[in-house]
Amino acid sequence: MPTETTMIFTGDSFITRRLPEDGYEGFGALHRIIQDFQVRFTNLEITVHDEEGYPDAQSGGTWAMTEPPVLDDLLRYGFNLFNTANNHAVDYGHGGLLATIANLNKRGCISAGAGRNLAAACRPAYLETKDARVALIGACSTGFPTGIAGNQSPTMQGRPGLNPLRFNTTYHVTRENFEHLEGIASATNLNAWQQRLIDLGYEPPLPEGSLNFGGLQFVASEEDYLSTTVHPGDMQRIRAAIDEATRQADYAIVSIHAHEALDGDPAKPAEFLREFAHEAIDCGADAIIGHGPHELRGIEIYNGKPIFYSLGNFIFQTETVTTQPADAFEKHAMPTDTGIGSYMDSRSQNGTRGYPTEPHIWTSVMAGIRFTDGAATQIELYPIDLSMDKPRSRRGTPTPAAGTETLEYLADLSGEFGTKIRIRDGVGLVDIR
Repeated sequence: MPTETTMIFTGDSFITRRLPEDGYEGFGALHRIIQDFQVRFTNLEITVHDEEGYPDAQSGGTWAMTEPPVLDDLLRYGFNLFNTANNHAVDYGHGGLLATIANLNKRGCISAGAGRNLAAACRPAYLETKDARVALIGACSTGFPTGIAGNQSPTMQGRPGLNPLRFNTTYHVTRENFEHLEGIASATNLNAWQQRLIDLGYEPPLPEGSLNFGGLQFVASEEDYLSTTVHPGDMQRIRAAIDEATRQADYAIVSIHAHEALDGDPAKPAEFLREFAHEAIDCGADAIIGHGPHELRGIEIYNGKPIFYSLGNFIFQTETVTTQPADAFEKHAMPTDTGIGSYMDSRSQNGTRGYPTEPHIWTSVMAGIRFTDGAATQIELYPIDLSMDKPRSRRGTPTPAAGTETLEYLADLSGEFGTKIRIRDGVGLVDIR
């Protein structure tokens, strides 16, 4: 008899409110869908602790912290596998990150993507199912350098943080524009300090024909465009983790948190993300699970394996955090004793700007994959709605979506990759084999 392993994946869970004791309308239906799968994944887009960490000088937008019992609520949905590598992982420093991992471990939650040092952050996590062992590797391309985990050395412990997927950005400009930039840099002494560091031997010389302009890399080309490529060292490290996972498990899943977009369009993945996803599959990954831009991106089937460039949001309760550090209020020139409600009203101009006005933020899908004898055979897409039109106190909580609008939109995005989504009884289906 063929052996089937089933997995369901969701996007960002930015959860700040407790589940009602008796659930809510639509919760039971979501729970039944999720529970029907053996592997049940979400991205934990928040730190979960009792203020064990100090707020970092920078954040992923909203300083993300909530009380540990919300993990019990995510378990009530049915999740059993979590990604912790995202741009909010160190919103409350290393203390907040390590406390989050401790709270996950206390509940037996299996997670990947962040850890006490780089080796721990990149290490695959393993989930045992009835017929298969499944490995998860988590990585993140979005965030600040202070959030990146560090290696151990023979004489020094490593640094807590997330498993990074950095990338190199090159701005290609015409010769005329290149010379114009050179003139501005020379006239303003923009690169004087960097040149001194190069002269002293602390920085390597710039490649021939390139210009560092305020930290951005420019080269002369025949036309103007931007290109991004994967950081080779990070790719090599993640490749090694995938290789280990394929030796130790039946399936290797790679989770990547990435906000970066192509040509500024949040619905299109950046060039380096496509490169990364293909290379990860080439070295053995069975599926790539993307999230980060808080909205859907297209689905690609590459060498018979699915790439979800973004699954958008599952829970998005950013406006009902309990507290924010002084930095948040000072950034918006507000008194530091401002209430959170007033702060959120000001930031969104009473709901007339930002995420509250973006329809694609509030609709998404849960993506199920059915594997038979080690090969992905079908994708099932269950649309969800996060109640954009409800007040802040109830917005951002998922329910099954009525109609096919979200699936039709995702079908359009996926058409760019040659992926066809058919819709049957309100569920999107992709036949792989």
